Amino acid sequence: MALMLCACADKSDPARTITGADADNGLAVMSRVGCSACHMIPGIAWPQGLSGPSLAGFAKNPMISGRFPNQPDVLVRWLIDAPSMAPPTGMPAMPLTQSEAQDVAAYLYTLDD
Repeated sequence: MALMLCACADKSDPARTITGADADNGLAVMSRVGCSACHMIPGIAWPQGLSGPSLAGFAKNPMISGRFPNQPDVLVRWLIDAPSMAPPTGMPAMPLTQSEAQDVAAYLYTLDD
């Protein structure tokens, strides 16, 4: 019986953190590389692209692009080279270093509302 009760316990995702990443720098990187040309991004006033999904509330999404688990290592890989993961995606490979992608991911994980 106790095992069955544990199976019903709250399984909400823990906060996603990336050790050593800088969310503030992630926002600056997103501005620099032009992520907002395709996405509406809280924290970036202009432009507000509509061809990609809004990134508001990104941290609460269980999936990336509806296909991959929203986990830090997967997100960093997606940010650097989404077409290698899903060739038909409209998301281009981005000119990001590993560190920059980690910072961007850290910023995206602050977007929980």
